[in-house]
Amino acid sequence: MPWNNQSGGGGGPWGPPPGGGGNSPWGRPGGGGGGSNPQGPDLEDLLRRSQDRFKRMVPGGFGSGKGIALAIFVVALLWVASGIYRVQQDEQGVVLRFGEFVRTDQPGLRWHFPAPIETALTPKVTRVNRIEIGYRSVADGRRAGGDVVDESLMLTGDENIIDIDFTVFWFIKDAGAYLFNIRDPEATVKKAAESAMREVIGRTDIQPALTEARQEIEASTLGLLQAMLDEYQSGIEITQVQLQKVDPPSAVVDAFNDVQRARQDRERLRNEAEGYRNDIIPRARGEAERLIQEASAYREQVVNLAQGDAQRFISVLEAYAKAPEVTARRMYLETMQEVMSGTNKIIIDGKSGGQGVLPYLPLNELLQRQPGQTQPAQPRQ
Repeated sequence: MPWNNQSGGGGGPWGPPPGGGGNSPWGRPGGGGGGSNPQGPDLEDLLRRSQDRFKRMVPGGFGSGKGIALAIFVVALLWVASGIYRVQQDEQGVVLRFGEFVRTDQPGLRWHFPAPIETALTPKVTRVNRIEIGYRSVADGRRAGGDVVDESLMLTGDENIIDIDFTVFWFIKDAGAYLFNIRDPEATVKKAAESAMREVIGRTDIQPALTEARQEIEASTLGLLQAMLDEYQSGIEITQVQLQKVDPPSAVVDAFNDVQRARQDRERLRNEAEGYRNDIIPRARGEAERLIQEASAYREQVVNLAQGDAQRFISVLEAYAKAPEVTARRMYLETMQEVMSGTNKIIIDGKSGGQGVLPYLPLNELLQRQPGQTQPAQPRQ
């Protein structure tokens, strides 16, 4: 072969340098006189040494059958070895055969048929990704710029507009589905999350959304979003939906605050009225119950007195039937006793009226006494 140099002169395929000097095929001056080359061995020397080593390994050079077989074996070995790859702990190996997904490999040292038969992708499946909706932040998490109004403004269940910024956290749970079932995973998650949030807010009034319903909104949105992504067979797992800001739109925030203050005043007045009602109604009911009890007691008293009088009248009637004169006299005396017992009385002895005694009647003293001072006689039981 033209590469073989049997003369022992150490020349390359272009022949030895004449007289140990002259120029090499590259136009570089030779190194005659036994002097050293300050730039090290040139390309010609490297090729010569490689040829010598290969000759010793394969007698006869490239033209022999053993040389060709060895070359083919080495090339085949390198081709097979090119299918070895490593899957890290935070990755999954996705193997494609002629562009078609065939299997998923777990972390470790793996092998696939070399290209162009099979290729392998290694997406990171444990890394938690985040998508910001309604706002954008810089690398350290701080908000950058204002709201993205096309994403943040949403309509509530009571037909009010609310400004919502939220973040979605997700990771890959099935690398094969993630790579081949959806075209743009991040955009898909973003659009699905925005749609889920709008649906949840559309079922919620603005007042609960601004106050106590935040956790409920986050949980409902997460469940609805995960159901949508599972229906798409996206291979994505949602870990958290986090509300960042829930406010009325900045253009109407003053009017909204006025409305909120009016609602607070209405609620305060309602509570005051409720407290007054809770106070006055029990008292009125108690007063009514007291009057009912007094009326019942008075009724019992009157009935008992009437029954007693009737019984006494019957007794008197029976006595009168037996002794009319005695009974009449007794009734007269009892009546006079009852009438006269509570009045002022002046007694004049009629027997001494004509024996020089002057009757004296103190009219002035009697006139000065008020009629109310006289206590009526109590009826006999």
